[in-house]
Amino acid sequence: MNANNVLGIIFSNMHDEKIRELTETRTMGSVPFGGRYRLIDFALSNMVNSGINKVGVITKSNYQSLMDHLGSGKAWDLSRKREGLFILPPFSNGNAENNSRIESLASIMRFLSHSNEEYVFLTDSDYVCNIDCKKILASHIESGADITVAYQYGHIPEKYAAPVAYEVDPDGMVRDALIQPNEDGACNYGLPMMIIGRELLMKLVSDCVSRNLYHFERDFIQRNIPNYRFNGYEFKGFIRSICSMNDYFESNMALMQPKVRSELFTSDRPIYTKVRDDMPTRYGLGSEVANSLIADGCIIEGTVENCVLFRGVHIGKNSKVSNCVIMQDSKVGQDCKLDYVIMDKDIIIKDERSLMGFQSYPVFINKGSVV
Repeated sequence: MNANNVLGIIFSNMHDEKIRELTETRTMGSVPFGGRYRLIDFALSNMVNSGINKVGVITKSNYQSLMDHLGSGKAWDLSRKREGLFILPPFSNGNAENNSRIESLASIMRFLSHSNEEYVFLTDSDYVCNIDCKKILASHIESGADITVAYQYGHIPEKYAAPVAYEVDPDGMVRDALIQPNEDGACNYGLPMMIIGRELLMKLVSDCVSRNLYHFERDFIQRNIPNYRFNGYEFKGFIRSICSMNDYFESNMALMQPKVRSELFTSDRPIYTKVRDDMPTRYGLGSEVANSLIADGCIIEGTVENCVLFRGVHIGKNSKVSNCVIMQDSKVGQDCKLDYVIMDKDIIIKDERSLMGFQSYPVFINKGSVV
């Protein structure tokens, strides 16, 4: 079993509309997360840690920040003479559903046909988890299946993008797929990742396009279950899908839990990201920090509780910041009070300002704003 025989494909724009506030100027894949990462870091690192050394990233729009972040792929050891990282440019054939995975796969058919790998690992970038792709590949090969889909047993998350519930028999084979099921209880709901033979992928995509069928879950998965062997791989670890701004906020806050951090950030399967050399964080006299994730390059002169601070954030004197996600190079003035706030990059909060949201509805401030 050789992971070098797997081609990785990441959809960087899938479900952008779920967190429109953050994806207005960037793709879903380049949304900042957890103090120093971008969402695409998790999908990319999962592949690289499993030995996949050829990865194509499908883009559609607003991908400048994604390209700045990925660069040549050096941070993920994908800067190579052969194989490595490929940015696959925008696609559209004028179809109304031009956010469809099928259309985007059809647009990279030449890339697929020129690749030599036997298998393709498809994944979105709107989730946070640390998964061993080698185990999915091993399950795929052992089962003799044509397609392996990943799923988790539990309640379908609220506002989950394109929910699919799989009926899986005791042998692990998928017998049926229910799209947007009315499930109140727990079920085997699909995760946005699958392994499929490269030749079969090209055949099924061409078949869908020729019939003008562009709904991935209905036309690619559900329609083909009677015709091909579908294997189900159950993932039991921590995974959070970013389906709304509240999900984004809660997923950042979940990093405060040691159990979540130990599952996401393991020494044998690290999450890689673009390196930014910065000075250590400086704490002023009288500053207080509790239960927070603080990236390097910050200056803290006030009080910080239950917060995620990205690189280069400045918290002014006598300011109290609690339950906030504050992105890169933002500055909070003196005597401010912030509670349940998500701040995008390069924001200035002037002195003596108060902003307060609620756990179920955090306040969001656009990139570059002055408040």
